[in-house]
Amino acid sequence: MTAPLMPKATAVWLVENTTLTFRQIAVFCEIHELEIQAMADGDVSGNIRGLSPVDNGQLTWEEIRRCEADKKANLEACEMERNVKVRNLKAKKVLSPSQRQDKPNAIAWVLKNYPEIKETLLCKLIGTTKSTIQAIREGTHKDYATIKPKNPVTIGLCSEADIEKALRSSQPKPKAEKKAKQTKKTTAKKAESKTTKKSEKKAKQTKKTTAKKAESKTTKKSEKKAKSTKKATTKKTNKKVKA
Repeated sequence: MTAPLMPKATAVWLVENTTLTFRQIAVFCEIHELEIQAMADGDVSGNIRGLSPVDNGQLTWEEIRRCEADKKANLEACEMERNVKVRNLKAKKVLSPSQRQDKPNAIAWVLKNYPEIKETLLCKLIGTTKSTIQAIREGTHKDYATIKPKNPVTIGLCSEADIEKALRSSQPKPKAEKKAKQTKKTTAKKAESKTTKKSEKKAKQTKKTTAKKAESKTTKKSEKKAKSTKKATTKKTNKKVKA
């Protein structure tokens, strides 16, 4: 059997509102019978607020009355609730009708107690949409008048660990981390700039070398042509003198 949501809070409610035996409550809540007795004596339940399994759709009054009449009988959770719990263990997507109805209440509770949680994370936490969150935040939700903040952990929509994880993810990143990222970006830019400058410098040097080579070739050709012209002129002059 799967224990009810918030088993200790459920046990406190059953002790206070029913005539079930300690054994019956212990079996249903999966808590030791001695601890149930301590709750009844007020030794361990002083700071625990009772949670009704009837309002959560986990039990019916008919089932409670049946077990009150037969002290040997054990409480059986609602069929739908049992199936939902089993499926939720495998994939946390299937919710009972009561859980779906309580989603706006859970959103209101998170907005009230942890307003710093980002909307995207709240959507994943509760399984809702940004428009619904915005409507509840602004008071324009269709059921806003009947919304009462409820802890999503109590409802069974998420765990305390999920809320803590969302809080950590919503916190601004430390300055040191930001500074390290900025330094990394600056270093990368400088390295890129150096590489670009080196490439430009190399390109300029290559261009200059090419220009010098071309100029040298042109100069040599001009000198060779001048020499050839001078030789030809000298030969002509010699021929005229002989003649």
